[in-house]
Formats: sequence, C-alpha cells, structure tokens
Amino acid sequence: MGEFTVIGLRVVREAARAGSFSRAARRLDYTQSAVSRQILLMEQVAGRPLFERLPRGVRPTAAGRIVLRRADAVLDALDAARDELHDLRQRPGRIRVGAFATATAALVPRAIAAVSHRYPGLEVGLREGTSPALLTALTRRRIDLAVLSGAPDLPEGVHSAPLLDDALFVAVHRAHPLAGRDSVPVSLLRPERWIAGSADQRSTLLGAWTDADWEPDIAYVARDWVTKLGLVAAGLGITVLPGLAVSTLPATISIVRVDDPRAVRPTILAFRDVADGAHPLAEALRDCAAELAADARQRLRG
Repeated sequence: MGEFTVIGLRVVREAARAGSFSRAARRLDYTQSAVSRQILLMEQVAGRPLFERLPRGVRPTAAGRIVLRRADAVLDALDAARDELHDLRQRPGRIRVGAFATATAALVPRAIAAVSHRYPGLEVGLREGTSPALLTALTRRRIDLAVLSGAPDLPEGVHSAPLLDDALFVAVHRAHPLAGRDSVPVSLLRPERWIAGSADQRSTLLGAWTDADWEPDIAYVARDWVTKLGLVAAGLGITVLPGLAVSTLPATISIVRVDDPRAVRPTILAFRDVADGAHPLAEALRDCAAELAADARQRLRG
C-alpha cells in the first residue's frame, strides 16, 4: 500500500471544497485527468472511495471526511512552515510579481525596466500563469503582486487596485478590407473567419461581446499568441487582441477598435500587503498601463 502525498491531499481537499473534479482542476490549474488520477491514488491508499460520484459533482464519503479532517491539519501546518521559511529568506529589495500571458508581453517588462532604472538594487522575480493560478500563488504568498485579467472574486486578505479597462481590438492583415478603419461594429465582424484560443467562444475574448445568436466561424484554434499573430499576418483570419499587446504587433498587422461597450477587459493589480500595493513596482505597473493604452490609441490613428 502506498502513502498519502501532499499533492494528493491538496487535490482531495480542493475537490471537496469545489464539489467537482473539473472545478477543482481549474482552481488548481491542473488537467481534469490529473485530478482524477490523484483522487484514485488517494483512494487506493485509503482502501475505499473518498467521494461519491453524483450526476452533478462529487460528495465526500465517510472515509473522505476522515481524510479531509486530517488533510486540513497537515496542509495548514505545511503552509505555516512555508510562510515562516519565506519570511526567513525574504530580503529587502526583492519583490515577486506574477502576470497573465498578455501582460508579460509588454506591460510587466516595461514596468520592471522602469523601476530597475530608478532602483538598481531591486531584484524582481517574475512568474507567468493564468489569473486563477496567480491568485492562488498570491494567497499562498508565493508572489507579492499579481496582474490579473477580468474581475475575479478575491479571497479574504487580498486587496486590489485597477490598472486599466483594457480595450479589445481585432487584429487583421494590413490588406484586409477592415484595415485602416478606426472602429468596426460587431455586425460587420460576423462573416469573418476567426483565430481563437479555444473552440468554445465563452472561454475566449470573443465571449466578451458576442451575442447568443451568433456562432463565430473559428477557422483556427491556437493558444500561443505568436501562432495567432502568424496566422493573422498570413491573411488566414482575424483575432481579438487586448490593447496591452498592441505595442508588440509587427507592421504586417493592423488593428481596429471593436465598437461595442462590452469590448473591454478589466486588468487589476492584486496584493496581500498594503505596502506592496504602494511598492515602486506597483506604481510603475500603473504608469506603464496608461502608456500602453496611449500607444494603442496612437497605433490606431497611425
């Protein structure tokens, strides 16, 4: 018989809290198969099922509730030890920032460069990830600042400040009929072939302003921004582009503002300690966010 593992106990606890293996996978930034595999391993160690599989979700069994009580004690003790070790090794002049992929393209590098110029002794650690994963890392004190997209529910003890309401554009080949326009209504976008990060429009930026009666023609699915823009540059479709990424575009791509009040994505800065919210890096992130918004407007006019 094997032994309970820290990862397995964390997965069991999150599955019980979420009431679903799939929701636990999203919160932990795991695949659903990885969550199911960890649950199965822990059930093999326990010698009996830890969850009832219901039509809509899961519920801990009597054995599962026993494991959960012990898991809470073990995991809380380990988290406390990690926090104490973090405080021990934390040095003045170091801050850790996490950001979602689009923000790491221009916003965060600009802010780090600006603050490093003003404070040469400052050491900045960088972590890229999805907003849910970064929020978890912030809660567990693995990062000090988190640049998040959307308007997530923040746990107790986490504060936030707005960076910008990031305008959404469509990126098109420079020879596309829409190129050169300042803006375009959603109705003119419906016949287009789209390049998206997922075939499910609700999980992409398309979901920010689409209507229920429109099914976008998604020609290509690509998660990587380099791939998306390469397909646009080849004239194979158009894609939604956050304003934060406009400054990284090659000259072969034009942008057009989506003429819809829903075509924006809030971007926020989250932090646990109030002092971190006033850190020079936090100030630089706010300044650079405003600069990038201005850059996008300039690119549109140019």
